[in-house]
Amino acid sequence: MFTKELSHPIFKIVSEESKKLGFESFVVGGFVRDIFLKRESKDVDFVTVGSGITLAYAVKARLPKSHLSIFKNFGTAQIKTDDWEFEFVGARKESYDRTSRKPKVEDGTFLDDISRRDFTINSLAISINESNYCELIDTFDGLSDLKSGILKTPLEPKITFSDDPLRMMRAVRFATQLNFKIEEKTYSALISEAPRLEIISQERITDELNKIIKSKKPSVGFKLLFDTKMLHHFFPEMVKLQGVEIREGKGHKDNFYHTLQVLDQTCDQTDDLWVRWAAIMHDIAKPNTKRFVPGDGWTFHGHEDKGSRMVRPIFRRLKLPLGEPMRRVQNLVKLHLRPIALTKENISDSAIRRLIFDAGDDLNDLMLLCKSDITTKNKEKENRFQANLVLVEENIEKVEERDRIRNWQPVIDGSEIMKIFNIGAGKEIGIIKNALKDAVLDGVISNNYDEAYKFVIEKGKSIGLQSHE
Repeated sequence: MFTKELSHPIFKIVSEESKKLGFESFVVGGFVRDIFLKRESKDVDFVTVGSGITLAYAVKARLPKSHLSIFKNFGTAQIKTDDWEFEFVGARKESYDRTSRKPKVEDGTFLDDISRRDFTINSLAISINESNYCELIDTFDGLSDLKSGILKTPLEPKITFSDDPLRMMRAVRFATQLNFKIEEKTYSALISEAPRLEIISQERITDELNKIIKSKKPSVGFKLLFDTKMLHHFFPEMVKLQGVEIREGKGHKDNFYHTLQVLDQTCDQTDDLWVRWAAIMHDIAKPNTKRFVPGDGWTFHGHEDKGSRMVRPIFRRLKLPLGEPMRRVQNLVKLHLRPIALTKENISDSAIRRLIFDAGDDLNDLMLLCKSDITTKNKEKENRFQANLVLVEENIEKVEERDRIRNWQPVIDGSEIMKIFNIGAGKEIGIIKNALKDAVLDGVISNNYDEAYKFVIEKGKSIGLQSHE
């Protein structure tokens, strides 16, 4: 059994070196689980009843082209060879103080180590010891749970989650990725232990959150996070989207569930994590901008601009990157209504040029987000909205092919304007630059040097400047 799955030479090497050292060793965790899920994996975890680092040194000596990394603080080692990664750790007990993020770790037995696993499906192990080589060890009936699509903890769930609260995020992540059901007692513990997330670093929480977002249908995970109130501890802005208020018989859509539908529809079109984050954030400011206008109903004026400004503080708190990924999300949130607005009027070339210019390299992602933002249950209305967006895309293609406006920069920059008028930096330069940009985008002049130069001279005269060229 498992001779095909364990055909890599590493397994025999680890077995032989373990015997020399007098250690018992096992393949554990995700690699074993994925064998039964028929998912290819090249990340292998070895647990040995002894020193994982000592075993790793012995194995490395027989793999000359491999790379060994030692993590003494954690008592673990890693060997990389080709596209495989092998982790080595000694069997251990592990627990967390109620107020600490750092685990207390002690040497333990194989049973101790398997018992501290997060879920029964991850407690499966394969022996690589000579006496029972390739034998499956299923201490907690994990194979049955795997076949039934059930997530539950090996020990009492409150103990498992209290010891390492990140396991609660992992429960939601596995339920989302594998489409598994969380067993009732385990689910109840997610609710009761949710406040324990407070002791976990934001980086670890966000790493799990991103894995949920990268899954095929992230809404499954977000609904679990919301219903167990875990989401409330690290993403309150998203929680505030939930709910419908009714006045004078008029209500608005539930923006939380709308956002989840937009997210799923975005995921059907792209694997790009940051476009998916833009879907999550696109209506994030609606609770802050919600107003009721008697006779008209609910409005959310300016939610796109305010939402764009909310991206940075949220990204900073969630420990998400503040560079180019954040800029992309900000831009997509800020512009997400623009293409839809263009479907409600006679589309001028000027409006199209401004959209192309403002979106820049984000234009294709913006159109994808806009299409995903259509969540009406009225099929006729949906078809009409989608057809209108296709019309906008066709107009974008025509204008861009003619005017080459995407990522366009004026042919005359601020330095040249200062030379033309023999002046230093000042507000006049900004006035002329903005006027020149608007003139090109509005089609007043063509995007070429001669017309731009004449425009700059005239604009300068209008604000009291004289050309010195």
